[in-house]
Amino acid sequence: MTTAQAPWALLAELTHGCPLRCGYCSNPVELVGRSEELDAEEWSDVFRQAAGLGVVQTHLSGGEPLLRRDLHRIVAAADGAGLYTQLVTSGVGLSERRTAQLAAAGLRSVQLSVQHADPGASERIAGARSFAAKERAARLVRDSGLPFGLNIVLHRANLDALEELITLGLRWGADRIELAHTQFHGWALRNRAALLPTREQVERARASVLRWRQLLDGAVELVWVSPDWLDQMAKPCMGGWGRVSLTVAPDGTVLPCPAAAALPDLDAPNVREHELDRIWRESTAFTAYRGTAWMPEPCRSCALHTTDHGGCRCQAYALTGDAARTDPACRHAPDHHLVRDLVQGPRDEPVYAYREGGT
Repeated sequence: MTTAQAPWALLAELTHGCPLRCGYCSNPVELVGRSEELDAEEWSDVFRQAAGLGVVQTHLSGGEPLLRRDLHRIVAAADGAGLYTQLVTSGVGLSERRTAQLAAAGLRSVQLSVQHADPGASERIAGARSFAAKERAARLVRDSGLPFGLNIVLHRANLDALEELITLGLRWGADRIELAHTQFHGWALRNRAALLPTREQVERARASVLRWRQLLDGAVELVWVSPDWLDQMAKPCMGGWGRVSLTVAPDGTVLPCPAAAALPDLDAPNVREHELDRIWRESTAFTAYRGTAWMPEPCRSCALHTTDHGGCRCQAYALTGDAARTDPACRHAPDHHLVRDLVQGPRDEPVYAYREGGT
């Protein structure tokens, strides 16, 4: 068994409920119901255990965490455990009172999502009226003095508006703009044909990012998360399976990454039944693909095997039916044709099977 180093990051998925219905959502298709969610006291215990394990920061995410009326208590519990807290939100439901309440509870930063620079296009992608709420949330966060990041999931329907999206982020006062290409899990996998951009779109956008980085000269952090399918490079999934981070789902299920709920026979443990330290160090769910011993060829002989960690296990399963296969995004993978054929194939019109909402 590979010895586990201490993790430093925790993704706390507080709820799967969300006022939006984004077709690129990576939440599981089978969502956790509100009645199954951990309460604030249970989350407090999770944060205490996580800090004892070595975790130093937590993303408070969802769904939409603002749907939790006890969110301020959850923030206070994480802060009290010594964790740096970042709220990951659509901004829908954020008010001046709520912003002040969360800041007073110990919230340290906010990551706000937006779908498009054009209000109408943004709301079509989100599946709900939301742009005005996002604009208001950006103002509230900026005025609060909290560090403010803007997150944009890129896909075929908004990639050509990249220049406008960056301009929007600057106008809203973002300290950091993250441009992250869609990862095909959950609802995004279901909508893959409509979301996949063309190679020409990606190259134009990549060139735009380089130009903007020169113009900004570090004044605003501009992050580009490459599309692994088009770049033909396996991503180092979560920094390596069970290596630097863990995810706790709304019902307390503990996973090596948010998408791992889709893997069959993972036997993911739950914090309601097991201590987090034991889950991290000993559970089958976390040791299954930790390290390099599990790797097949060509991963095992590849010079990058300790860098990309074999790529994404969830993507390997989604495309091949076997989570232990080499990630087909890699150009050297035996199954790379599965990605190549999809990338080179015809594009459907962007009509989505919308993610379920739920408030």
